[in-house]
Amino acid sequence: MSTLTRPPRVAADSPVRRRTSRRRSGRKGAYKGVLFALPFLVGFLFTYVLPIGYAFGQSLHEKKSSGLGFGPTKVVYTGFSNYSAILSDGAFWSSMLRTLLFGLVQIAVMLGISLLLALLLDGVAARAVRLFRAGLLIPYVVPSVVSTLMWLFLYSPTISPIVDVAGRAGVHLSLFGGLNTYLSLGNLLTWQGIGFNMILISASLQALPRELYEAARLDGAREWRIAWSVKVPNITGILVLTGMFSLIGRLQLFAEPLLLRYVAPESISTDFTPMMEIFDKAFKTGNYQYAAAESLVLAVVTGILAFVFYRVTNRKMS
Repeated sequence: MSTLTRPPRVAADSPVRRRTSRRRSGRKGAYKGVLFALPFLVGFLFTYVLPIGYAFGQSLHEKKSSGLGFGPTKVVYTGFSNYSAILSDGAFWSSMLRTLLFGLVQIAVMLGISLLLALLLDGVAARAVRLFRAGLLIPYVVPSVVSTLMWLFLYSPTISPIVDVAGRAGVHLSLFGGLNTYLSLGNLLTWQGIGFNMILISASLQALPRELYEAARLDGAREWRIAWSVKVPNITGILVLTGMFSLIGRLQLFAEPLLLRYVAPESISTDFTPMMEIFDKAFKTGNYQYAAAESLVLAVVTGILAFVFYRVTNRKMS
C-alpha cells in the first residue's frame, strides 16, 4: 500500500510566507492607490485627453463646398494639409513672434519688480509683511476680465481720468498706437502678475536658513550685498519656474488684448496674438478644422519653448 505524503507545512515566519504577504499587501496598496487616483484620471481623460484627440481628428479634415462654391458644404478628410498650410501662414507666425518678443520684455520687468518687492518685504516685520502681501495679491485675485475692464476705463480716450487730467495740463496723451499699445498692455499684465509672483519668491526667501545672513553680516556685507550675493543665488529655482509659467501664459494671451481691441481696433488687430488668430478662424470665419490645427501647433511650440527656456536658464544659473 502506498502512503499519502502531506506537503511540508510552511512556518508562519518563513521567508516564503513573508514574500507572499508582501506581494499581497503590495497589490492591495496598488489597488487603493488606483481608486484614490481614479477621479483625477477620469477628469484628466475627459478634460484633456479626449478634447486633444477630438481636436487632432478635426485638424485632419477640411470644410469644402460642392460645385462652384454655392452648393452645400461638407467636411472631408484631407490628411495633414492644414498643417502644411500653417507652415506658410505668415499671420499666425507673426502673431506668435510678436507675442513672444513682447512677453520676454514684459516678463523680465514683472519678475524684476516682484523680486524687488519680495526682497524688501523679507526685511520687514512679520505683521507688516502679511499686510503688504494681502494688498499686493488683490490684483491677482481679481478675475482677468474684471481687471481688464477696469484698465479699459482708465485707457479710454473719451472717459479716462488719466487722459482728462493730462488734457487739463495741456498734454495730449494717447495710450494706444505703436509702442504705446504694448506699454498699455504690458502695464495691465504686470499689474495682474506682480502679487502672485512676489508671494512665490517671498516664500522661497522665507525658507532660506537665516544663518547665511548672519555669516554674511559677520563678514561685513551690507544688506544690499546680502540680497544680491546670498538671497538671489539661492532662489534661482523659483525664478526659473515663475518665468517658465509666465512665458506659457503670454503665448496663451487672449482675454486682455481682445477686450482692449474694443477701444483701439486700429492698434490691436484680430491676429494680434496666436489665440486671437485661432478665435477669429474658428468663430468668425467658421474654419474650425484649421483653428484646431493652429491650436495643436501652438501647444507644441509652447511646450518646446518652455522646455528650452527651463533648460537654458537652469544651466546658466546652476
